[in-house]
Amino acid sequence: MQLTRRALWLFLPIALFLAAAAWWSWASLVALAWGLICGAVLMADWRMTPGPRAWSLSRHHDERLSLAAPNRITVRVARRGDGPALPIWLRDEIPTNFGLENDQRILTALSVPGQTLELVYTVRPPRRGDYRFGDLHLRWRSTLGFLLRQAIFAAAAPVKVYPNLVDVRKYDLLLRRNRLWELGLRATRLLGRGSEFERLRDYSPDDDYRRINWQATARRGKPISVEFETERSQTVIALLDIGRMMRSPVGEVAKLDYAINAVLLLAYVAAQKGDRVGLLAFADAPHTWVAPRGGKAQFHRLLAQLYAVESQPVEPDYTAAIAYVATKQAKRSLVLLFSDLTGALYTQTLAAQLAHLQRRHLVLLVTLRDPTVQALARQPVDDSAALYGRTVAERLLEERQVTLEQLQRQGVLTLDVPADELSIAVINRYLELKAREAI
Repeated sequence: MQLTRRALWLFLPIALFLAAAAWWSWASLVALAWGLICGAVLMADWRMTPGPRAWSLSRHHDERLSLAAPNRITVRVARRGDGPALPIWLRDEIPTNFGLENDQRILTALSVPGQTLELVYTVRPPRRGDYRFGDLHLRWRSTLGFLLRQAIFAAAAPVKVYPNLVDVRKYDLLLRRNRLWELGLRATRLLGRGSEFERLRDYSPDDDYRRINWQATARRGKPISVEFETERSQTVIALLDIGRMMRSPVGEVAKLDYAINAVLLLAYVAAQKGDRVGLLAFADAPHTWVAPRGGKAQFHRLLAQLYAVESQPVEPDYTAAIAYVATKQAKRSLVLLFSDLTGALYTQTLAAQLAHLQRRHLVLLVTLRDPTVQALARQPVDDSAALYGRTVAERLLEERQVTLEQLQRQGVLTLDVPADELSIAVINRYLELKAREAI
């Protein structure tokens, strides 16, 4: 319990009367009487104010929080009994390292008896794993405004932070509304290609004569063409590098987590398209293998596996990983390798192995661009430290570009994008390749 500023003003006359007692003895009696009155007022205010038992607090959020995404946390506050509206202040014990958007550490509201308030704040977890919320701290002003009462309400509960599912939910919602362009996805569906029947239509001079449906032409008495939709039930394999370079952060989030988010969105979209998706996570040896399968159940299998994947402080062994995939997947597939070339020691080995893999599969190397390195390469040179930093950054970018150009000359597709644009860029490239029947 604390006294408010109004209570301090209430007690101020006591100090004045005590000071006056140096000249008038009766002033001390007045001070005593006024103190008793103040005590009675505070006691009445205490009794009129609802106590901790009058309040009911509960925390609500998704069962699984999403990594590096805004997660909505709602605290419901209900007050029993009657009385006037009272100002309240709420503080939640969030897990360590969780970021708070807009610095919403203290939530304020006006509580009315019989009504349930919903106080909302947003957290942004920086890493996957198991965490724990603590208790809820509530403070409320007394009925007459002379006191501040507070209590701690037991609300400790575990919470799991999974790879980012916000983009998956957003994709699903926008897909149903036919508004995928809002997510940044380009329309790449090309009719007239592929092998799945789409529809019949009138023949045009630009059509391949092999697309003419002779039976429909005979029935209608005019040339009729067949349009085909892109072939379904293809195979997509994600090779996920979990070596040391993927441990480095971009902002507060590790590069590995950005890659995991992209793999999950890719798996979800590919399932919608009828494709089979598999996964190999590797460091100095193959770590986690999920055989290619189709359907939404495969997405949940990948989610369960990727939740527990952690980066390793070792160099990735591309030779072992690609050899492992070759033994597991003989049929031609789209193989996406998520890795990082910045400061890697084995880029020449990577180039050789991807060229070998390219003979049987369609290979796409996906690399994450680090804005920190980009900024260092453009920084003004004011002293020797800045010069050294810029020189190193420029050298790293040059080596990276040389490796990418070498891979492209060997027929390996590359995708080099900023980490925060990775998921959408991967989906756009996947849809483009599928529409071109490149797989």
